[in-house]
Amino acid sequence: MDDSVQVKCTRCKSAFRERARRLQNGYSRQCPTCEVVLFFDEDSSDANIKSAMRRARRVRKELREAEAEFRPRMISRRGSARHATDDDSAA
Repeated sequence: MDDSVQVKCTRCKSAFRERARRLQNGYSRQCPTCEVVLFFDEDSSDANIKSAMRRARRVRKELREAEAEFRPRMISRRGSARHATDDDSAA
């Protein structure tokens, strides 16, 4: 799964990608094309910033859900392997 979000610059209208985990209130990033500093805030008056923040929130949620789905399987596999080695050492 791609963990980046497309951001459209408010000044030059070029698009670039930024990791969703970084796009949170208070984060700032320089546009790679025109070098203007973009400030990310959910209450921003700029529609481009607002939509990027919404997409980032959605991507972070999907990543958390995928991670939560993956972890129980890892634990159960490790737990069953551990029990198998415990039984071997006891015999």
